[in-house]
Amino acid sequence: MGPNRLLIIAAAAVLALNCYSPVLSAQTRAAKQTDESARASNAATVLGEIMDAPDQSIPEALLKKAYGIAVIPHVVKGAFGIGGRYGKGLVAQRNADGGWGTPLFIEIGGGSFGLQLGVEATDVVMVFTNRDGIQPLLKGKLKIGADASATAGPVGRKAEAGTDILLKSAIYSYSRSKGLFAGIALDGAVLQLDDDANQSVYGKKSVAADVSVRKVSAAAMVVVQPFLRALQKYVPAEVAKTTRK
Repeated sequence: MGPNRLLIIAAAAVLALNCYSPVLSAQTRAAKQTDESARASNAATVLGEIMDAPDQSIPEALLKKAYGIAVIPHVVKGAFGIGGRYGKGLVAQRNADGGWGTPLFIEIGGGSFGLQLGVEATDVVMVFTNRDGIQPLLKGKLKIGADASATAGPVGRKAEAGTDILLKSAIYSYSRSKGLFAGIALDGAVLQLDDDANQSVYGKKSVAADVSVRKVSAAAMVVVQPFLRALQKYVPAEVAKTTRK
């Protein structure tokens, strides 16, 4: 085979790769968006199932104080039997008008919650009652116990949760395992923004959580809409307007 023929074949191969690369990139982005869509839908389902069970839901009194809510479905044991937990979910905080801002994708790791019960997977819900509790997470990372305290939340729609108690804990946390919903301590757990997921959905890693959803692209809204609708249904804006500090 002559040198010229080899050059022609090499050039054709390079051209083919250049043409195929955008296709692969588009397919990768589409797959990522599918993953994020599933995460948002699962988070919405978890919140809905919990709130639709009157005897095992988050108290109304606590939801009225909600400054932000995080839902992390299917948190599982750490890899290689080293303990701890790992999972991916979403978080949203209130806007100044009481409505919900842009949901952000987050990750949780560390901690040993549920391990003592031999539970393989746990759904985690966190209610943030003030700005100080959620801000470290929105800035990048939140370590429970160091950056903000977390308390096992009370259970039951009409459960007593006095104002003094609500103001003393920045975060109330819950877990649901095998149908059992209960408050749980998350000491040692670390939550952080999932930069890759936020980049995939919003086109940039840094997204302001208090940005109105009206300013989010239509494509991004399709992905996060299930979670946003669940928040609007179970913790509507009109409730927050009368209770927000």
